[in-house]
Amino acid sequence: MRLITALILIATGAASSYLILSHNGKEASPPKQIQPAQVQSAQPAIIVAEGRIAAYPGANVVVASETPGIISAVRMHELDVVQKGQVLADLRKSDLLAEREEALAKVKEAEADIRLAGSENLRTQQLVERQFISRQGLDRTERDLSAAQARLSVAQAAVKRLSAQIEKTRIIAPINGTVVIRHVDEGEAVAPGGAVATLADLSRLRVEAEVDEFDIGRIRIGDQVSISAEGYDGSHWLGKVEELPDAVRERGMRPQDVARPSDARILLVKVALQEHVPLKLGQRVEVVISPANSRLSLSGAEKISKKTM
Repeated sequence: MRLITALILIATGAASSYLILSHNGKEASPPKQIQPAQVQSAQPAIIVAEGRIAAYPGANVVVASETPGIISAVRMHELDVVQKGQVLADLRKSDLLAEREEALAKVKEAEADIRLAGSENLRTQQLVERQFISRQGLDRTERDLSAAQARLSVAQAAVKRLSAQIEKTRIIAPINGTVVIRHVDEGEAVAPGGAVATLADLSRLRVEAEVDEFDIGRIRIGDQVSISAEGYDGSHWLGKVEELPDAVRERGMRPQDVARPSDARILLVKVALQEHVPLKLGQRVEVVISPANSRLSLSGAEKISKKTM
């Protein structure tokens, strides 16, 4: 019992000492202890995210009908390459053409009335000046002339309105591109705003990657990106981060990671393609982003990507 007590006293005295004597009698500093603040959690060198192939703004357009009608002709097929201004489809316009002919006839009628009313007004003015008739007759011819002129204006406005509607029956391509979706067939009815075709300029594609909000602090514009997709025998293509939005959003491609908080969101990072890719618009891809402070070669990114797949 005494031996145990002595050992405890010796251990306590040694622990409370600030100096330790070495075997040669010299003083030695006690070993340094690692403070908690000095311990840092290591972050992975890369960021892996999922994304899709998307078109640049203005390079993916849904062409819609501005006016209601029945499709009388479809002049395109899916995967057709079309030029800006090319007619994609026509609406039935026989009724509009008939209405415009009627309005044109009213224009001619009003023009004839104006000529007649003008002649009568001129003769009446001469008679009034010679005091052969009263001023009341002149007022009547001036009224008839004004009425004929008003009828002409109404008929001309009707012709202009119907011509504009007839022009809208020709649904044209607003951009150069490829028909990726054809929404209508001949004989179908369309409402105002009804989709007719979806066009995309397939030469202007990029990747929109869903990066977890916990990783966005390490991404910078210009960061190198490796892009891969299933079904391409492990091929990878180069890209770079070109745009970082100002706001996060809900995840759209896959369920939230169970290891993350339930309210975690993503930043839709835009990645420019630096080489031609055989990928299709809307295709799902995986991206490996190498932050600027830990660049990876393409081969290194491939190895990491393969481990995560």
